[in-house]
Amino acid sequence: MCFVNIIYAAKIGGIMVEEFKQKIAGEIALSPDPGRTIRKWREEFGLSQHQLADSMGISHSVISDYESGRRKSPGVAVIKKMVESFIELDEARGSPVVSKYIPEHKLDCILASDEFPIGVDMDMFIEAIGGKNVNPDQVPSKVVYGYTIVDSVKAILSLGSEDYMKMYGWNIERALIFTNVHYGRSPMIAIRAHPLTPALVVYQKPDAVDPLAIKLARLERIPLVITDAEVPNIVERLSQLKGVEN
Repeated sequence: MCFVNIIYAAKIGGIMVEEFKQKIAGEIALSPDPGRTIRKWREEFGLSQHQLADSMGISHSVISDYESGRRKSPGVAVIKKMVESFIELDEARGSPVVSKYIPEHKLDCILASDEFPIGVDMDMFIEAIGGKNVNPDQVPSKVVYGYTIVDSVKAILSLGSEDYMKMYGWNIERALIFTNVHYGRSPMIAIRAHPLTPALVVYQKPDAVDPLAIKLARLERIPLVITDAEVPNIVERLSQLKGVEN
């Protein structure tokens, strides 16, 4: 999967979100009781009148007046601003509501994913991304059949346990590469708690590596690799491994 495909997938996700915005806006504008519809969506997004008003830069009494019917139906500009606030506040929380209505949106945490049809030697994989294994224990050498690059913060905020399998693509013998890592404790705890175990785990530019993360990697008998390579470079280097004879 080249970086162009990643950008294309992001654009598709963006189009779906825009369609969701239009759905909400249209429902408010065409509702026989706009105030009630505004309240329905505000509560669906788990927002108070104060939170919505602050995001829109207006007094919370204005929101109250719309919902109670004391003000006439808001105009197109106000509805657009309101819907934008719904989505922006939801994104700040990890997009739980958007993910509910657009299941594919949960894949926003997956930055890239690809398969190796003939498999790649683990040492060759680590060398290709300029990685270093920080798990001091000897682990069995494996063949890697794919990789998934995951934004760890977005994954924690937006993925439920039922979505964990989505990180594995077509084969569990793959590398899970986590970006946006501070100390790396949470990704390894999640891996430890799940019955599926990847071939190896990679932290891209971590601030540091928590000793607990290394201990968990030792218990799971998987390499824990760190790399300073940028995501586009990782994608490019791994794409060059496809079809390479081991």
